[in-house]
Amino acid sequence: MTITNAGPAYRIVTPRLIIRCWNPTDAPLLKKATEANVDHLLPWLPFARNEPEDLQIKIERIRLWRAKFDRDEDYVFGVFDPQEIRVIGGTGLHKRVGGRAFEIGYWVDREMINKGLATEISAALVKVAFEMLDARRVEIHCDPLNQRSAAVPRKLGFTHEATLRERHPDDDDVWSDLMIWSIFRSEYPASPCKEIEIQAFDSAERRII
Repeated sequence: MTITNAGPAYRIVTPRLIIRCWNPTDAPLLKKATEANVDHLLPWLPFARNEPEDLQIKIERIRLWRAKFDRDEDYVFGVFDPQEIRVIGGTGLHKRVGGRAFEIGYWVDREMINKGLATEISAALVKVAFEMLDARRVEIHCDPLNQRSAAVPRKLGFTHEATLRERHPDDDDVWSDLMIWSIFRSEYPASPCKEIEIQAFDSAERRII
């Protein structure tokens, strides 16, 4: 059953993954995953520059993510294997692109790339955004040089709206171009995102989709 505007999904089960709100107890798994992927993430995600970080810093960051999640300010998810003993990556539905709109971000462990997991993650979040959170628009932003990342919205029926020059800060004096991809509510029913089979649960572990 789908409940429009049912609130955030704290846990999403896809065909191959568990996507869920982070808990502080996940900090050791997050630390292990990010440290193992520094070289893989550095060209695209500035947070990798801070690695390695102390475990307590990871715990405090997860507490902040969880607080924002509970207050409906921002939805940051961990991506886990089905047994939830390994962090496969991270993702989020971010409220920074306007009213009734979300931006999806994602990263996937270097050992798991080229398996379509970023596409699976993004399709699931698009479904949640439109069917549960009453979204009007969903966006994906990426560096034009990140061909793997750009392939995800293309596969899912997003439209490439623009490539903005020097819009993303890579360093104090270095800025990269930024591709903007979007999909609207009216386009969602005909997109591949509609077809993905998921289960979604609220904070009380009640199934809502």
